Amino acid sequence: MPSQEADKLFVKGLNALTQGRTLSALSWFEKAVSLEPTPLYISYFAYCIAKERGQFKKARSLCEESIRQDSGNSAHYLNLGKILLLTGNKEEAVKVFREGLGYENNTTIVAELDRLITRKPPVLPFLERENLLNKYVGFVLTKLGIR
Repeated sequence: MPSQEADKLFVKGLNALTQGRTLSALSWFEKAVSLEPTPLYISYFAYCIAKERGQFKKARSLCEESIRQDSGNSAHYLNLGKILLLTGNKEEAVKVFREGLGYENNTTIVAELDRLITRKPPVLPFLERENLLNKYVGFVLTKLGIR
């Protein structure tokens, strides 16, 4: 069970993170982890070290360990997905976000997915999106810069 002091530090970190102050959040999370290294605290700490220090491998490893210890918490998947986005790995990030949604309905993950996956309507709306003609015409128009 997390100590009250670590809990207070974690909440301060979350507040800083929601305000876009990642460096400040990193400081709060680091203190919380030093007092009580819970998977949740470590997960948020991992995202912050990736964002602020560029320690992507360490951050990914920490997040994956948090998932192994507490797989039912979608916050770990959110943080791992955000780390993957920082490294430019959009495809894997989307997979991780979707996996996290399988455990909990996390509105932040849904917002991330909405931001990442914005598909244009099919070029030929009377055909299904997967229709070969729709795909080909869409590809050609995209290459020509028309779409």
